[in-house]
Amino acid sequence: MPDGPVRTRDEVVKALRDTVGVGMGYLPLGAAFGVLLVTSGLEWWWAPVFSVVIYAGSMEFLAISLVTGGVGLVQVAATTFFVNFRHVFYGLSFPLRKIRSAPGRLYGVHALTDEAYALLATRPHAQLTGPRVLGTEIFCQMYWVTGSTVGALLGHGVGLDVEGLGFALTALFVVLTIDAYRAAPDRTSLLIALGCAVLALVVAPGAMLVLALGAFVIVLVARLAVRRSRRA
Repeated sequence: MPDGPVRTRDEVVKALRDTVGVGMGYLPLGAAFGVLLVTSGLEWWWAPVFSVVIYAGSMEFLAISLVTGGVGLVQVAATTFFVNFRHVFYGLSFPLRKIRSAPGRLYGVHALTDEAYALLATRPHAQLTGPRVLGTEIFCQMYWVTGSTVGALLGHGVGLDVEGLGFALTALFVVLTIDAYRAAPDRTSLLIALGCAVLALVVAPGAMLVLALGAFVIVLVARLAVRRSRRA
């Protein structure tokens, strides 16, 4: 078995390889965020600040309008809570225990994004190590910070148009869904997720994501309970 430094290096290389696809989506989407930020009247250096401190794609886009609109802290906190509420569900199956150090775990919680979750939660936990989990999250944030900073600088100096670049996020989620399904094909779960999403969109479009995730978790728990009762 390889020693510690060699094993850590190998795990970091695996994390880099795993995140290449995410980087291809994060770089243009981050650039779109950076351009939007400077065209909204903020200085370019706010892009890396937002990307390091907030680091939540949809919330960062929303934060631009909140900051420039002079919204109060209470409303900002409430908005952030509801926009990122889905992370409560992510934490149920995220392999945080693979990270041994307390600072590493704190960063792991901070850097838990949709894409990092999709990359890590779908892999067999036996294949994951602390360095690989942390490396995946660090590389993902590096892509985002780089994209947003470059976009802000270009937008500040050139005045680029960001129309259409927002679709990069949708395309990224489609690719991640396809990869996750290929890694662990489960047609029933896919159909359940689709059904929950459609139902939530019809019932409460404004809270679609939270409602869909909640319904999906309830159905999965019920499905697991039925399976265990049948085995018993």
